[in-house]
Amino acid sequence: MPKKNYLSIYAKSFNWAGFFLPNEIYLKCSALYDFCRTVDNIADDEGDVNIKKNNLLDFKNNFNNKNYNDPIIKKMWDLINNFKISNKIINDLFDGVEFDLKEKVKINSKKDLLIYSYRVAGTVGLMMAKILNVKNQNALSAAIDLGIAMQLTNISRDVIEDSKRNRYYINNDFETIKETLKTADQFYESSFASIKEIPFSCRFSILVARRVYRKIGDRIILKKNFENYNSSGKIHVSNVGKIIQTILSVFDLIKLSFMKSQEHLRKEEHLLINEEINLNERI
Repeated sequence: MPKKNYLSIYAKSFNWAGFFLPNEIYLKCSALYDFCRTVDNIADDEGDVNIKKNNLLDFKNNFNNKNYNDPIIKKMWDLINNFKISNKIINDLFDGVEFDLKEKVKINSKKDLLIYSYRVAGTVGLMMAKILNVKNQNALSAAIDLGIAMQLTNISRDVIEDSKRNRYYINNDFETIKETLKTADQFYESSFASIKEIPFSCRFSILVARRVYRKIGDRIILKKNFENYNSSGKIHVSNVGKIIQTILSVFDLIKLSFMKSQEHLRKEEHLLINEEINLNERI
């Protein structure tokens, strides 16, 4: 395992959960995250928007042309070939990042927020599920839900930081933040039962990631108003908090063993996304 990778540098919560994955699976998930983070960094780096657009186009062309001189691209193509990941999912991710390459980003509807969240994070959840050898269609839909839930949590946490970049995914008020987290909770709930479809050796790690990330939203709600939220800086879960959520995930694992499979719960929201993106083609 490399001493440094994007998963360990940028994604502390995911890396914590990754500790519970078999090493071989962790390395595959890390390769996926390295690719997604590389794409995301193109949009998030400082600099002229047009230069970043050109950088994204260059990386996209290198990816499509299978430039294996770039190890991140080579490892991603290995995942695509080994786990039958549709290129449409990758293109959705590129589209989501390209959306951010504007002088001002503004989302004005729930539908657009869901589509954006699917593109930049639901895609990652879907690809992760494929790497974990999930086959059930409802479970793959639920993997998209978990990605969307986490992205809505990110958006709710980063309102101040995003506004400094002239990005307004939601309104800058605490009521909207709470509403967004309420929607995120619905997606966290719909992701739960289908985690049973993940091979047992990987199941606990996903439960931990789900709990730790959801806890960020709980900590935001505790701020009670926008002034407290604004003065808190980037809200995260402490190591002690992660340990507590990890212990609670043991009870989730037990609960899950007694649950029966259920129908996908977020059909209405997926229909909204399907107005623009055919999710069945990706699943």
